[in-house]
Amino acid sequence: MKDGTVKVVPPLEPLAVRVISPRFLSEAERVQIADLASQGRGPTDIAALLGRSPSTISRELRRNRHHSGEYRPFHAHSQAAARRRRTRPLKLAGDSELRTFVTAKLAQRWSPQQISRALRRDHPDDPQHRVATETIYQAIYRPATDILRKPAPSPLRTGRDHRRGHSRPIRARRRFAQPMLSVHDRGFEPTDRSEAGHWEGDLICGIENRSAIGTLVERHTRYVKLLHLPAFNSSEMHTALVQVLRDLPPALRRTLTWDQGTEMAKHLKVTLDTGTRVYFCDAGSPWQRGSNENTNGLLRQYFPKSTDLSGHGPEHLAFVEQQLNHRPRMVLGDRTPHELFHALLTSAEHPSLR
Repeated sequence: MKDGTVKVVPPLEPLAVRVISPRFLSEAERVQIADLASQGRGPTDIAALLGRSPSTISRELRRNRHHSGEYRPFHAHSQAAARRRRTRPLKLAGDSELRTFVTAKLAQRWSPQQISRALRRDHPDDPQHRVATETIYQAIYRPATDILRKPAPSPLRTGRDHRRGHSRPIRARRRFAQPMLSVHDRGFEPTDRSEAGHWEGDLICGIENRSAIGTLVERHTRYVKLLHLPAFNSSEMHTALVQVLRDLPPALRRTLTWDQGTEMAKHLKVTLDTGTRVYFCDAGSPWQRGSNENTNGLLRQYFPKSTDLSGHGPEHLAFVEQQLNHRPRMVLGDRTPHELFHALLTSAEHPSLR
């Protein structure tokens, strides 16, 4: 304010601004009650003017009066709204079987949404054996409830124990200097995942970029492959890519889309050795590899930033692959990437799984 004072506006009580049934007094009616009461009108007169019962007006003036003794309409409306609040116990608190299922899936690093969808799929006609995604989050974010965490680490894959806003920083990338095929020459848009055999790849890097793990995602099924890189250079990347892609039938290794990092300096040799055409995204455009970016976010729960990634051997990478590929995905109709990719491997003419 101009006089140097600081005015604090208290947050709105959510129930005070919600549209409610006309059987409750509205804020406008409480303003009228305050005006008429200040004129010396009694509850009977006020009730007749507002079309309410005299007992309603009498009770309002008695229950919602300010501590100063005055009747203040806005304070009264907030008090009445807070009194309507009903705090109900969470469903997980009273159902040990459901709580055990949710706890077990969280331990397997399933997300609350995946757990909720799995329960809905397994119990389509029994709402008592289902739980909403928000209920699981509330049980985690309220440690005082002592339901899903007690009260230490959060069971979420992100380790988050409270709500916070989302941010999407775009990291600067080194430009790829050698001749390359652009993602715009690939023949389909980044949002088109109707055909199998197209992969997206990237690196997740360790502390000070001294170690890395290669990540591959099949766009159609979201199947994940992780590349063990004993050293962080283009030769090791070429060896790892050839080893993975050669094990696949030609129909499942059509293209590979990467960013413009120098670890792909031997991309022409990758194409020569595997028959897989390598395409590169525009600089600063991670959305052109959306499936891979999403997967890298999931992988950071296993391989945190600012850690040394060289200690994760092929066995551990295979374990992480298995966990990710056996999680049901909403985008796949609650099927798993493993289920769909295995179907493609065993059927030469598998129907579209889009």
